[in-house]
Amino acid sequence: MEQPSAAEIIANLASQIDHHAISRFNICRSDIWDGAVRGFKRGTFSEKDLFVKFSDDGGRLEEGIDTGGPKREFLSLLMKRLSQRPIFDGPTDSRYLVYNSAAVRENEYSLAGKMISVSIVHGGPGPNFLSKDLVSYISGQSSFNSSVEDIKELSYRDIVIFQILNASSLENLQDQMLKNSTMLQTAGCFRNVTSVQEKHSVVREYLRWYIIERNHSAIERFKEGLNCLHFLTALQQHPAVMAPLLCHLDKQLSAMDIEHLFKPDLSEAGTNKRNQEEKTISFWADYLLDCEENSSGATLEDILMFATGVPSIPPAGLEPLPQLQFLVDSKFPMANTCANILKLINSWVSLNQKLKESC
Repeated sequence: MEQPSAAEIIANLASQIDHHAISRFNICRSDIWDGAVRGFKRGTFSEKDLFVKFSDDGGRLEEGIDTGGPKREFLSLLMKRLSQRPIFDGPTDSRYLVYNSAAVRENEYSLAGKMISVSIVHGGPGPNFLSKDLVSYISGQSSFNSSVEDIKELSYRDIVIFQILNASSLENLQDQMLKNSTMLQTAGCFRNVTSVQEKHSVVREYLRWYIIERNHSAIERFKEGLNCLHFLTALQQHPAVMAPLLCHLDKQLSAMDIEHLFKPDLSEAGTNKRNQEEKTISFWADYLLDCEENSSGATLEDILMFATGVPSIPPAGLEPLPQLQFLVDSKFPMANTCANILKLINSWVSLNQKLKESC
């Protein structure tokens, strides 16, 4: 039987959202986390539409109704901020949960899981930073491929692991095992080794304990939050499709991706307006290439964020479909992140400079 796509699974999860009510979030960009926590902990938060209001640094509410853009921007900024929380450790693109007593008291593990599930199901980005081994464990899979490099801080523990890995003989390995028996017994991987090749299984078992098993209670709380909107259930039912949404993706946006994503709203063929619009499209395509080649002051992610409120294409896709429109009398490009519309100006020099400034 053919697997449903991630977008189809998310659309099914999103059907639970009550569009006749809202959960409101009052957010200041200088402290995304504080506003997010207040919103998610509010007693009235439930499976409703999200309504996000940003306030500027002066405390004035920005004008405009949230029909998607502010919500996507908020969720994008929240996922970035979440990766920096002390409940996570490890490389920036492969982070795992660690036990933190203050976070337990604040129920932060469950909250983090809820933030991720809500972001994905409501059309925002995935976290893009979780360890594949952590996600594999959460989704009920058995694979484990972490290495010593996934343990962030070089300490006595890491030196011991390197010494075990570098043991060149059975005698040397046995000596290292005995010298560090307390640490290995704590992890449940101390034993009598009979081959130098067993060093690899000892290290793998230790790393699995260090990353997964010693943090079991934190992971269970995280899973509780992740099942908001039944996301965890979908992850466990379709791990091959859903697990990549939580992990770092090596694929970068390309100029072609953005060019294909935004469909131009063109005037009637043969008119002067149409001729100018087609010329502007060529400027736009060249500008995207400049961004891809790092010869512009902006990145392709900046362009997408400016136009849609997200720096990458969300797992659920973008709705409505992104569109290019054309300005005649404006000196600046404009964007409507709620409608996913980018409005371009018709001068190459101005387009290049002003898009860089706007992004």
